[in-house]
Amino acid sequence: MSERTSYEPGTPCWIDLGTPDQDAAAEFYGGLFGWSVEEGEDPEATGGYRVAMLKGKAIGGVMKLMEEGQPPAWSTYISVADADETVAKVKEAGGNVLFEVMDVLDYGRQSFFADPTGAIVGIWQPGKNIGAGLVNEPGALSWNELNTRDPESAKRFYGAVFGWTFDDEYRGEGPGYTTILLGGNPVGGLLDLAAQGVPEEIPAHWQIYFAVEDTDATVEAAKQRGGGVMLEPFDTPVGRIAILHDPFAASFGVIALSEEAQAKAP
Repeated sequence: MSERTSYEPGTPCWIDLGTPDQDAAAEFYGGLFGWSVEEGEDPEATGGYRVAMLKGKAIGGVMKLMEEGQPPAWSTYISVADADETVAKVKEAGGNVLFEVMDVLDYGRQSFFADPTGAIVGIWQPGKNIGAGLVNEPGALSWNELNTRDPESAKRFYGAVFGWTFDDEYRGEGPGYTTILLGGNPVGGLLDLAAQGVPEEIPAHWQIYFAVEDTDATVEAAKQRGGGVMLEPFDTPVGRIAILHDPFAASFGVIALSEEAQAKAP
């Protein structure tokens, strides 16, 4: 069991889903991945934020959409030691801060920003909540990936903000793919949308991947539960991948990791 009690600053640590229907989302993902989706300790104070649990560990959140016209989507959060200091770096490096640092009760401190290529991501300074307590297990978060049309601008920005380095040859993933490294260890990926021929209407974004035991079986289960397929299953050096969406069009990836990838999982 890949349990976590802390995250090195600069490591993706948490995800949550913005959805128009928390109950329906809980039913879909609960049936697909075996989650229980619980209300927080103080739903009035947290706006009804719910926590997804797997094997007794928190793995992500499910919340109501905050604004009219906001699209359903999964968000990635990156752990930081000092949220205020990180936001200052974001501004200096050319990012657009969407809202300033705020306290989330005693759980932690957060902010969201758009990088210079347009992808939106959150930061999390841990308090009582350090992030996901379980990763790299079937049904839990396994990988976070920046999809962008301007990899070089993204590399400069995230290198300045989080100290990341980038390796285009790390696992032989193929052209247009870069591994994000923190202290020499893989913490995420960077996909060049243009090099992959992704349609122009797909904007820069952070993609999340859940580990599964059987990618093809998960795809079929998602279809039966009202989800859909954006990219049919295909094999990569790190495992078999598919990109899906839930009944409200929020996209997510699934991956059945190869044995080698499991051994190297961050």
